Amino acid sequence: MRTEPKGAPGPDLRHHGDAEVRDGGAGLVDLAVNVRADTPPSWLREEIAASLSSLAAYPDGRAARAAVAERHGLPVERVLLTAGAAEAFVLLARALEVRRPVVVHPQFTEPEAALRDAGHSVDRVLLRERDGFRLDPSAVPEDADLVVIGNPTNPTSVLHPARTVAELARPGRTLVVDEAFMDAVPGEREALAGRTDIPGLVVLRSLTKTWGLAGLRIGYVLASPETITRLERAQPLWPVSTPALAAARACVTPRALAEAGHAAHRIAADRAHLVAGLRSLASRGVRVTEPAQGPFVLVRMEGAAGVRRRLRDLGHAVRRGDTFPGLGEDWVRIAVRDRATVNGFLEALSAALAGGGRGGSSG
Repeated sequence: MRTEPKGAPGPDLRHHGDAEVRDGGAGLVDLAVNVRADTPPSWLREEIAASLSSLAAYPDGRAARAAVAERHGLPVERVLLTAGAAEAFVLLARALEVRRPVVVHPQFTEPEAALRDAGHSVDRVLLRERDGFRLDPSAVPEDADLVVIGNPTNPTSVLHPARTVAELARPGRTLVVDEAFMDAVPGEREALAGRTDIPGLVVLRSLTKTWGLAGLRIGYVLASPETITRLERAQPLWPVSTPALAAARACVTPRALAEAGHAAHRIAADRAHLVAGLRSLASRGVRVTEPAQGPFVLVRMEGAAGVRRRLRDLGHAVRRGDTFPGLGEDWVRIAVRDRATVNGFLEALSAALAGGGRGGSSG
């Protein structure tokens, strides 16, 4: 692990997986975006549609907030609903008084982007491939008063032990743990959501990934009442729409949690199939970061930029890795899909590695 100094030049923090399938990429098989395929389910669409009859009234988030609090066994004063987890990063950057923020990379880039937009200088702690991108809490500067880490981490798919993440906590430090993909982990093992014994802990959750609600924007923050109050004051009025509030209530019911649990096991099985197929290409320079525990895998291969372009020619989109601090052009992130989709992708990848497709062997 190494620390990158403030102001260090870096990649495009605003690039995200959806850019791979916009415009000319709309017809591609999407393995770039980490939203679960074939979602939202019909019952959830019906819940959202039923809320449309209430659009004349201003949104009232009390019931949804109480439902989320009950789901995690917390008082409502420890819950804040947000327009997706991305809004939470902006609120944290704007509302908290921070002297030395540190972001543990490679990870989702919006936390650092939000901090920089709010005028903060940001230190990076870069996890290393040779360590399996695993966290060593001692690598984080002791005087950091805000630390951000994802678990499981996007894009590495590493699931850090909860006890290791908790070691980052200090009196006077805000510890932000992005658990946007934790509900894709069977049993949500290593989750910190619901914990109240860790000083300065802020946990972010997203409902957009598992339930296919990226276009609706719904997530939430779990933190101390004092932190929640500060973040809430930084929000605009009525930040979460009535349909999004309906989705929040629906997605934390026992029925929904059971369905998410089944989906997590299915994702694990489909991921194992994808990883096995990628391992079979090891002789051709394909390296998978393991053990992968999220609904995506991080892959290294020489000339990945050219392979990615050839994959597009063959009808498949994957997420470029060079926009994540700590990675480079030889990395791609691949979303987990069903076995039939994965089999088609592996066939295309084999051809792309051989230089097939209209892109030839350039790149």
